[in-house]
Amino acid sequence: MNIKNIKTEVLSDNWYTLRKVTFDHQMKSGEWVTQSREAYDRGNGAVILLYNSTTKTVILTKQFRMPTYLNGNTDGMLIEACAGLLDADNPEDCIKRETEEETGFKVTDVKKVFEVYMSPGSVTEILYFFVAEYSKDHKVNDGGGVDNENIEVLELDFVEAMKMIKSGEIKDAKTIMLLQHAFIEGLV
Repeated sequence: MNIKNIKTEVLSDNWYTLRKVTFDHQMKSGEWVTQSREAYDRGNGAVILLYNSTTKTVILTKQFRMPTYLNGNTDGMLIEACAGLLDADNPEDCIKRETEEETGFKVTDVKKVFEVYMSPGSVTEILYFFVAEYSKDHKVNDGGGVDNENIEVLELDFVEAMKMIKSGEIKDAKTIMLLQHAFIEGLV
């Protein structure tokens, strides 16, 4: 291993944990160099694209995201695939729970398609990506989330959702990845 002498300092433990990690890293030349990085640990998560191959529609959500507001998104609202943190659940149980809470759809047959480090330069999170087919029969409540999440549920035509990537209406990476996966695999 080309890493040694790891020292960790907690900078913030307010909502999630921000750590400063100082370590010695061996370069290609063999020289050891001391470096430091900050890493934000918010836990791992799961995300899902609900699609209907008959109606050619997808279910997405829309909610306020403060970091996007701080970075120029004038109303802070972001269209995205349903997602959530694992907490104590495994990825599959998490995404089933989040799907019902956020969208109101109860799905049992979810398929994991891949897992991704979304921002490996600064965030520890691995995100587990899923897809599931839905129908009106899967609707068990209005969705909208819990604990003041205030989530709007959107049922969109798949072709229109793809156009929303190009127009900039959809700017969320996980959502774009899942929509492109659905296109490549011919799910919708």
